[in-house]
Amino acid sequence: MSHMHTELGTPPALGTNTLRVIPLGGLGEIGRNMTVFEFGGKLLIVDCGVLFPEEHHPGVDLILPDFGPIRDRLDDVVAVVLTHGHEDHIGGVPYLLRERGNIPVVGSKLTLALVEPKLREHRLRDVPQHVVAENDVLHLGPFELEFVAVNHSIPDALAVAVKTPAGVALHTGDFKMDQLPLDGRITDLRAFARLGEAGVDLFLTDSTNADVPGFTVAERNITPAIDAVFASSSQRIIVASFASHVHRVQQVLDAAAKHGRKVAYVGRSMVRNMQIARDLGYLHVPDGVVVDKIDAAPPEKMVLMSTGSQGEPMAALSRIANRSHQQVSLEPGDTVLLASSLIPGNENAVYRVIDGLTKLGARVVHKGNALVHVSGHASAGELLYCYNIVKPSNVLPVHGEIRHLHANGALATQTGVPNVLLAEDGYVIDLVDGHASIVGAVECGYVYVDGSSVGEITDSELKDRRILRDEGFISVVVVVDSTNGKIVSGPEIQARGLAEDPSVFDEVTPRIVDAIEQSLRDGTHDTKQLQQVVRRVLGSFAGRKLRRRPMIIPIVLEA
Repeated sequence: MSHMHTELGTPPALGTNTLRVIPLGGLGEIGRNMTVFEFGGKLLIVDCGVLFPEEHHPGVDLILPDFGPIRDRLDDVVAVVLTHGHEDHIGGVPYLLRERGNIPVVGSKLTLALVEPKLREHRLRDVPQHVVAENDVLHLGPFELEFVAVNHSIPDALAVAVKTPAGVALHTGDFKMDQLPLDGRITDLRAFARLGEAGVDLFLTDSTNADVPGFTVAERNITPAIDAVFASSSQRIIVASFASHVHRVQQVLDAAAKHGRKVAYVGRSMVRNMQIARDLGYLHVPDGVVVDKIDAAPPEKMVLMSTGSQGEPMAALSRIANRSHQQVSLEPGDTVLLASSLIPGNENAVYRVIDGLTKLGARVVHKGNALVHVSGHASAGELLYCYNIVKPSNVLPVHGEIRHLHANGALATQTGVPNVLLAEDGYVIDLVDGHASIVGAVECGYVYVDGSSVGEITDSELKDRRILRDEGFISVVVVVDSTNGKIVSGPEIQARGLAEDPSVFDEVTPRIVDAIEQSLRDGTHDTKQLQQVVRRVLGSFAGRKLRRRPMIIPIVLEA
């Protein structure tokens, strides 16, 4: 999928006192967040994440931001700044560093610790890394960066103020305003207010929950619901969550300790991330609660902390639901707790997993029937507070689908923000003399990771995959003798993915013979043209008779 925006035209050359902002991902989707800031001939990247594929991306593993608009300027990049450690903000980093391996990576202690295994997996060594914390100030080229603590569903999240002579841009990253967070680390509204007093020229704000009224529920409020699940479960409990949701895992560990249960991690990313969080002091494990084996205690005393809360096909919970997990098999009466919300686009996959678990006899507790998850993003009430505190001159809603961006923009307008920009991936925004405007667009699209290949799969090839999946496949082999204008062998028709009996093609076979021999009599001897004749005849038959539009591969050979 490409975002060309040809109606906007090519952006002009960058002015001498202009801060340019180019979102390359995250505007119009939940994922692959990446924003490029440019000033004085240098580039600063904030976040570089991935988007997880949906059903219309068959065979795709990950979707990356498009590095094309900056590929020939990677030497001008002073750093990649990461706001927090979620995959939709850090997952693309190794792919960017494969193109230039010495770009400095800046982030909090936990964020960089979560990036490190990715770098090792891609054999990226000696990558410069700078650990920062709230209130730190860092100078990188012409950019002065100030970091601000924000509360999110993962510890150590940061907002970043990007200061240049052209003005100040404040990027919230993902955030909410939980006033009673589990780790006691609240969003630093005093810093927001201080920056606002000094003047925020461009405010880039998280839009994910902008269409949700009121305030996001505090994390502490779900503790009683988790405790109730543990109290009412007489057999094994399986909890599925994001592998990076340290706070949720902490609540599960505390509930397990209270109810005399042991906890085992299931899923490679869960094991790795929780070990990192424990080593760095972000996860506090009660003595004797975490065990290495899933059968270290009787089922009624065991909790499995699993990945797969979004229905990912290869994650642990999906494999448990379809009975393909090598170690874990579900028993009737087990309880499965989905401690996460649904990412837009994942609903069908998640409900399939819930149905599979229910069919196996499990009691499934999820956000739809219990308060077992709260969002990590600010709702409308919190965003209104931020706009009134910061009082920015210009607002650019980021991180969200189109409806979220528009809802966020409407909130900013209600509070009196004089200029609200609704942009999409590839838009180019210039901040000049305190005013931000859209000045053009660059071509940027989805970059697909498919096995070991990156960017090799095109949209047309994905379309072919969808046709193969949904409509089926028909091959036709014909051997012709062009000297006498006759068919020597065939047509031999083979079909896959179609429910019809092979005899259904008996009706169309003589039509293919007639069409080919007529073409030969008319002087058409080129095999490619004859293949087109076969494709037209068979395609018309399949559409009319079978009500299908299968992929048709005709092969015409000359004897």
